[in-house]
Amino acid sequence: MNAPKLLIPILSLTLTLALEIPLMAATIPAPEDVAKAPKDAITTASGLKHKLIRKGTGTLRPGARDTVKVHYTGWTTDGKMFDSSVARGEPIAFPLDAVIPGWTEGLQLMVDGEKRRFWIPGKLAYGDKPSRPGAPAGTLVFDVELLSFTPAPTVKVPEDVAAPPEDAKRTASGLAYKVLKKGAGEGNPGPTSVVRVHYSGWTTDGELFDSSVLRGQPATFPLNRVIPGWTEGLQLMKRGEKTRFWIPANLAYGVKPARPGAPAGMLVFDVELLGIQ
Repeated sequence: MNAPKLLIPILSLTLTLALEIPLMAATIPAPEDVAKAPKDAITTASGLKHKLIRKGTGTLRPGARDTVKVHYTGWTTDGKMFDSSVARGEPIAFPLDAVIPGWTEGLQLMVDGEKRRFWIPGKLAYGDKPSRPGAPAGTLVFDVELLSFTPAPTVKVPEDVAAPPEDAKRTASGLAYKVLKKGAGEGNPGPTSVVRVHYSGWTTDGELFDSSVLRGQPATFPLNRVIPGWTEGLQLMKRGEKTRFWIPANLAYGVKPARPGAPAGMLVFDVELLGIQ
């Protein structure tokens, strides 16, 4: 289907937003060790360097997809401040899988209430020659205070993901399906209807390859713009219904997909039909 893939780590969401703000309310002085990480800084396998500034009060650490709420200030190694939620007087929240790699890795080392300094090499930030206009180049230094974090939603792999169970219904095309929750709405979508859904998709070995549930945002699309298994299957549903589909390869992307990155073979989807346009 043509719905969006799971989020991939990209340019820092914090910086993407903050760099568009022309003026800061204040300038935060650069730390004395901004030019180079001190000897007592810890270096990870990726090259990220960090140092504890203040111990936290929490005991748990965020995961790679959790949403964190932080206060932070960033400098280039010559001491120039380029971004600061502290200067703006407002903390920022974002999912860790939507930021530069140095943040994704570094924040997972922290607990609530902790403040840590990071020296993030260019390869884990925007690069030594950023392609994005206005993005800071080379090693970046951040003081980050983790205020709190919210665990990302999880999606459980179905027990019958490997093959349709005996009580699954089958259509003439080979599509198998099972209603998980009955819908309250009347009428079914047509072959060109625009539908709004929440869904998760797995390969038959239980690998999750896509999920609007994890993104926390339903997907909307016309039924004549998706894989045949979706076009057929969604027309069997009513608004509010949740159904599991086992879609054979010939109704999905094929055994050897031509589309790069598309999952191969039979695919399993849990789909909840939220609305029909």
